[in-house]
Formats: sequence, structure tokens, C-alpha cells
Amino acid sequence: MSIPQAPLTAYVEGIGFWTRGLPSWTAARAYALNGTQPIDAPARPSPQLLPANERRRAPETVAIALEVAMAACEAAAREPASLPSVFASTHGELSITDYMCATLASDPRALSPTKFHNSVHNAAAGYWTIGTGAMQPANAISAYTASFAQGLIEALTQLRTDADAVLLVAYDGQHAGPLAAMAHSEGLLGGALVLSRHGSGPTLHARLVPSSTQPAATGALARYASANAMAPMLPLFDVLARGEGWAVLPAGAAHDLLVEVSP
Repeated sequence: MSIPQAPLTAYVEGIGFWTRGLPSWTAARAYALNGTQPIDAPARPSPQLLPANERRRAPETVAIALEVAMAACEAAAREPASLPSVFASTHGELSITDYMCATLASDPRALSPTKFHNSVHNAAAGYWTIGTGAMQPANAISAYTASFAQGLIEALTQLRTDADAVLLVAYDGQHAGPLAAMAHSEGLLGGALVLSRHGSGPTLHARLVPSSTQPAATGALARYASANAMAPMLPLFDVLARGEGWAVLPAGAAHDLLVEVSP
């Protein structure tokens, strides 16, 4: 992969965030800045985009992806259907994959069609485009620990080429069963950004740099949800909470993504 000479740039128009104990970007930013947490935070996201029955049945990863995506669009005052979207997840709904493997091994005819439907990696993107009526492109990206950085690169590249604004959504959930030993993840974590070519809000500049050994992230959010597979996104959200600074995100075997945020 060649390193671009000029950084990829965007305005951050809207931010969505959800993890247990910090169920909004307002709550996450307050925690990052002064350590306060809301009382009686909900244990599960409840995306109003879905009808009540589907909301109860949807996997947690789908629920959190829709929750943060809508929050980011509302914060940006953007119509969700108008935005191309990039959904990044390290593993998708790995708990359903564990269920399917166990069922196929023990009683294949008992496999649930609904579970199978929700097992695909682009399930959240599918729910989003159907629920919002979006006809814009929707990508689903997985790149292990580089999933968030690669999703951000994809969103920024779309802005560089032809999009006026892009929705980036990143999420991962709790893993269970034998697969959890190979792909560990705890809790539930999601974040979303509405990025634009021309707009208002903090300015984000990103460029690939050769990978190097970085000290563990020390920001409050990075520590709070460090056991989730999508934790590599958190240094950027810590910087966004402060309003300026820089974060280094793993982007692959040989590169990191250096992201600078200015007011």
C-alpha cells in the first residue's frame, strides 16, 4: 500500500456513540472530560428506526449500529437516506455465528432462518438502508484490528472522489463460545461520524504512516471500553471529545492511520 502524500480531510458534522453506561455522545464526552456518568443508563440500545417487534428481535450489534448512525445524522441535521454509508465491524454478530456452528454440528435442521439472516456481515447496513429508504451505496468492511481505520479511509476516499457527505458507522459486540477464545470481545460498543467535504465542525486530517510500537491509549474512553473489538476507534473519539489533538489508529500490518483533529 502506498502512503498518500496529501492527507485525506473532512469536517465532522455529527457524532453518535453508545456503550453500556455511556448511551450517547453527550454522555461519552462528559465522561471523557470530567469522569461523570449518567444514572440509570439503558442496558441495550433501542433504535427507533425499527418497529417495536423488530427492535426486540434485532441482534445487539444491529441495534447499536442503527442507534449511533441515527444519532450522528440527527446531530449533523442530515437526512439519513441522502448519505452513502460505510459500516465497519471487526466480527459482525459473532454470537450468532457461534450459534450457527453449534447448531450445524448438533442438529442442522433446527437452524433458524432469522438467525441466519442476521449472521451476515452486512446485516446492519441492510437494516439501515431498508429502514431509512436509502438508495445510496452502503459498504460493509472488516479488517480485524484495522477495521475502524479502513472504514475511515473508505469514507474519506469517497469524500475525496465524489461524495459531499458520508456516514461512517463502527460497532462490535460481546463474543461467546469457542470462537471467543480466538476473537475476544466484551461489552457493546458503537460509534458513528457524519463526515463532509464542505461544512462545519471539527476538521479531521488523516494520513497513513509506517506502523510503529505505540504506547497503550490512555484516554478515558479508550480505557472504559478497552475489551471490545472496536476499541481501536476510541483514541479518535477521545480526541473529538477534547476538540483537538491527534490519534494513531491501527490500519494494517505495515501502516497506522495518523488522524489530526483541529477546531
